[in-house]
Amino acid sequence: MSFLHIYHESYRVSDAGEALLTTHDGERIAQELAEQGIRFERWTTDAELAPGADQDTVLAAYADDVARLKAESGFATADVIGLTPDHPDKNALRAKFLDEHRHSEDEVRFFVRGEGIFYLHLGEKVYVVGCASGDLMSVPAGTPHWFDMGPKPDFTAIRLFTNTEGWVANFTGESIASRFPRFESLPTEQGRGAA
Repeated sequence: MSFLHIYHESYRVSDAGEALLTTHDGERIAQELAEQGIRFERWTTDAELAPGADQDTVLAAYADDVARLKAESGFATADVIGLTPDHPDKNALRAKFLDEHRHSEDEVRFFVRGEGIFYLHLGEKVYVVGCASGDLMSVPAGTPHWFDMGPKPDFTAIRLFTNTEGWVANFTGESIASRFPRFESLPTEQGRGAA
């Protein structure tokens, strides 16, 4: 299930403070994020994909939407990333994304299956966006953020890039990410975490 929690940047998980806003309504999520220049869409996920479908199969299933995004935003390439709970490098891969960073291009992810959480540091607030199957999230270039795939990552996502070298992060050196709740303590599509 998709969700949005908005916190003040001074939030600390140890304080057990309340979010400034919590919603699971897709239209409200899209509206709140659009006000901050963030693109959030829900796509129809009717494609019947076998578990472990290869990149070409996944991209073919969403070819029209990928082509639309490439035309609208000038993306040069698309690929597919996926992780499963038994991946041998899951801990290192999770840690790679958990520190606040920026990119020189938009970070665009469409969740074909599974889930992940983006944390966007916008001004004095942190927008915690839980993405699930069917969600498209586009984090604008230069936006401080981090991503949590959880301790048992289980997702497939399409990524779009303008830079053909792919994902390049510029870490801010800030410790803000350590103060916010992690994937396993937030409600998700599969019912883990608090309500």
